[in-house]
Amino acid sequence: MSTRPFAPSPATPSDAAPLAQFPEFPSRDDMNNPRYLYDPGHPSALRRHFGAPDRTMVLGEIPISWHPRRTLGALKPDLLVAFNVDCARIFAQEGYSINEIGKPPDFVLEVASRNTGRHDDTGKREGYANYGVPEYWRYDPSGGRYHRASQGLAGDRLVSGTYRPIPIHRVDDNRYWGHSDVLNLDLCWEYSQLRWYDPAARRYLDTFDDEADGRIAERNARIAAENERNAAAAQIQQLQEEIRRLQNP
Repeated sequence: MSTRPFAPSPATPSDAAPLAQFPEFPSRDDMNNPRYLYDPGHPSALRRHFGAPDRTMVLGEIPISWHPRRTLGALKPDLLVAFNVDCARIFAQEGYSINEIGKPPDFVLEVASRNTGRHDDTGKREGYANYGVPEYWRYDPSGGRYHRASQGLAGDRLVSGTYRPIPIHRVDDNRYWGHSDVLNLDLCWEYSQLRWYDPAARRYLDTFDDEADGRIAERNARIAAENERNAAAAQIQQLQEEIRRLQNP
């Protein structure tokens, strides 16, 4: 896993005066995040995959700026991942202060919508580069109507302060993928859905539907096994009764 050098924050909520909090930011005006990020359970899947919940932040719609009191140019990504950070401090401040945390988030992703797509490709791309975010990804469920990436998936890696495109590979018209060095995961655009693939384990991270399907499959397997046991027991009992009848005509 690749991360930037980490400088510990100067204080934690438990041993410092009340922390400066970020001001309230306007809420989103579309339903893309619930539909494409939260309902499938992508943040939860990433948190389980990376572990260390007190030092690994996986969160969406949290403002990022240099300092809570310097919010001009603050950005509010749909999803961020930050390793080796003080998560309690971020929650206490209700935002991500790069100066106080000691590093920018390691990974940021934006979900395109009719209202946000153009800004994701221009102003936000420039802003995240200015903040020093190592990887910036865009996912467009429409397949490219809102983002400039015709295939619906685009990523940039920061090189000497400038974003350079990450190669996106085509499987067919409905499947594309690119590799995140920071997360050591493949981001996949599959039939308009976002998926995360772990190349080391050779498996996708489970969505909520995957987990539900797995629980249903386990339950059905238990029921089938129990039915087989009951049927076998009934057959044995029938054979024993038949033997007794033959022995005692």
